[in-house]
Amino acid sequence: MAAQHVVGGSQGWDESTDFNSWASGETFKIGDTLVFRYNPGLHSVVEVEGESAYKSCDTSSSVNSMSAGNDVVKLNKPGTRYFACGTAGHCDQGMKLKITTVTGNAPSNQAATSSTPSSSSAAPNSRRFSTVFFTFIAVILTIQMALVFQF
Repeated sequence: MAAQHVVGGSQGWDESTDFNSWASGETFKIGDTLVFRYNPGLHSVVEVEGESAYKSCDTSSSVNSMSAGNDVVKLNKPGTRYFACGTAGHCDQGMKLKITTVTGNAPSNQAATSSTPSSSSAAPNSRRFSTVFFTFIAVILTIQMALVFQF
C-alpha cells in the first residue's frame, strides 16, 4: 500500500527541521507521495536536477517548482531526487531534502504520514488510543474515589 510522507513530520517544510534525520527514518517506495506543508510566500519547493545542484543549492535549473504550501510529489520511479527551498538563503541553512525511492515489498515507514491508516499504521494508532483511553478512565476513577472518601 502506498504511503504518504509529510516532509519533516509534524514540523513540515521548515528551516528548523533536520531533513537528513527525518529522511533517514523513512522508506520511500514507488507509488508513495511526498507532501510538503509550509507557509506559502515564506517558502517554496524546488526540485533540482542532480546532486551537484543540490549540494550547491543551485535552484536556477529546476525540474519542478511549487509554491502552494501543500504540495504533493508522487514517487513514480526508483532513484534519487533532490528538493530545496527556493527562498534565498534557506537551502544554504539546510532546508533541502535528498530522498531515494526504492522498489520492493518492504513496508513504507508511516510514522508521521498518512491521513488514511494502512494495516501497518493501524496497530500503533490503536495502541495509542488504548493508552489514552485507559489513562482517561484511570483519572476519572481517581477523581471519583477522592470525592467518595472525602465525605
